[in-house]
Amino acid sequence: MMKKLSKIGAFLLVSAMILSTAGCAQSGTTSAATGSETASKAASTSVDKIKADGYVTMSTNAEFEPFEYKDGDNIVGIDIDISNKIAEKLGVKLKINDVAFDTLTTELGSGKTNFVAAGMTANEDRKKNVDFSDTYFDASQAIIVLKGSAIKSRTDLNGKKVGVQQGTTGDTYCTNEDGKNDIKVASTERYAKGVDAVTDLINGKIDAVVIDDFPAKKFVEKNSDKLVKLDEALTTEQYAIAVPKGDAAMLETVNGVLSELKSSGELDKIIDKYKEALGA
Repeated sequence: MMKKLSKIGAFLLVSAMILSTAGCAQSGTTSAATGSETASKAASTSVDKIKADGYVTMSTNAEFEPFEYKDGDNIVGIDIDISNKIAEKLGVKLKINDVAFDTLTTELGSGKTNFVAAGMTANEDRKKNVDFSDTYFDASQAIIVLKGSAIKSRTDLNGKKVGVQQGTTGDTYCTNEDGKNDIKVASTERYAKGVDAVTDLINGKIDAVVIDDFPAKKFVEKNSDKLVKLDEALTTEQYAIAVPKGDAAMLETVNGVLSELKSSGELDKIIDKYKEALGA
């Protein structure tokens, strides 16, 4: 009886070993397949998803002529032309989110957009939250005052009430939270739109408006009987396109397009087109 049981036990043991080996092999195959799928997913980039979706999304604030502004139902401008070139490079359509300027970096962080093109200065504070492309435009913060104003230079802004567009570098400079800037205004009035600041200037509610040079020229042009732009700028800076922090694929695409536009002379043509329209 014990001999028979021993044979049966041996048989069962061998069978268990065979089943165990088969199970391990199957598990190894499944593990390998899962690893392959994971590697495939890891290799997928934001650009791959954009191409699969058939569109790329950019965010801007269409209150910044000539970089982005509304022409009827359309949003046009220098940044829009550049963004369309990025979409063409990717072989997809361009979708535009028009949002408040001070929410643009949040758009990137929350995944609502693939890049931001909004006449945005590539400063150190913003670099903490986004990655910037190569720069594509040298700009300055201009000072607009009423004709006959006692403000004749940037230093004359000391002790004055100054209007700015909320979230811009003009806002950051005039607000001067760390107290390190050489100009100390009496108060900084922050507006969602540059045009609202200009309206308050005309109505005598503030002493000056600080805003980027290009839109400053446009505001003065539209109100040439009331406003002047000082020859001296408050600050100088450079514009760049912002992408989500760590999105190397999107950054490479944007820089590639900017490089092509610069080397071909097409970027200058785009900017000159709007300069001529502005009369600059």
